[in-house]
Amino acid sequence: MSAFLCVVAGTVLFYLLVYYGVFKGARCSTAVRLKGKTVIITGNNTGIGKATALELAKRGARVILACRNKEKADAAVYDIRRESGNHRVVFMQLDLASLQSVHRFAETFLKTEPRLDILINNAGVMGPGKTEDSFGMAFGVNHLGHFLLTNLLLERLKRCGPSRVVTVSALLHRFGNIDFSLLDTKKDLVSGQSTWQNFQAYCNSKLCNVLFTRELANQLEGTGVTCYSLHPGVISTELGRHMGGWQQLVKPLAKLFFLNCAGGSQTTLHCALQEGIEPFSGRYFSNCALQQVGARGRDDALAKKLWEVSERLSGLSQQTKS
Repeated sequence: MSAFLCVVAGTVLFYLLVYYGVFKGARCSTAVRLKGKTVIITGNNTGIGKATALELAKRGARVILACRNKEKADAAVYDIRRESGNHRVVFMQLDLASLQSVHRFAETFLKTEPRLDILINNAGVMGPGKTEDSFGMAFGVNHLGHFLLTNLLLERLKRCGPSRVVTVSALLHRFGNIDFSLLDTKKDLVSGQSTWQNFQAYCNSKLCNVLFTRELANQLEGTGVTCYSLHPGVISTELGRHMGGWQQLVKPLAKLFFLNCAGGSQTTLHCALQEGIEPFSGRYFSNCALQQVGARGRDDALAKKLWEVSERLSGLSQQTKS
């Protein structure tokens, strides 16, 4: 019996060491209130986006849920209003897989909302398919849609500064790469839609998030708008979403070790709210702390080229000229 108890005790100790030392994330510690401030969050009717929206609503912000699915978003609005006691939570339709929808959203927002203090580019997809504009889904939604949205809202962010742009990337950006010739020929960063290529497309899009934030910081220097990219942690719900039949097998392990949605929102909240991080504009955070990005994510020439190509692909360069 004593040997059995030793094994149990050892197992529990090992679990606690791994959980608290590796998987359990830090918490956003700032007590900043957001009364009178307006926040946009994309892709927030479930998951870490919804958890982020709830916390910002609790702090008094006017929260715009920018989502594609109205039915799910209306349910999220109801939940967040009820749990936060804040009724200044509203839904505005946005489909990041449609550049036309991005334009419509920005036009409606700028006509109806006088302020924008924080923009959180949270939405993300992994999987096959093409956007309305024939881009690969991961590239089109995770990067290009957010690139266009941010640029269309920049003047409002500048007017309301100090303000912030927070873009949710991932640790997987380290496995990403950018082939501009593929973008020209395939309108994507991968050549096909196999399971492996879909995974690679996601990694590539997360690298785009890091590079976009880096170049955005360079362009916004001195404006009062700062920007940050981040890894939210390994989230149990997000892990299961793309694993098909493996989900039931992995779910018990995920519950034990990986972050829940509230835990996964902490670094986003840190980047959106933490005082004193303004000198780190353009940088990458994880576990509520500044972290180094992969080598490609530090390539300023690559970031600048991605920006220029993204301007062309999104039609932003033509709009600027006209």
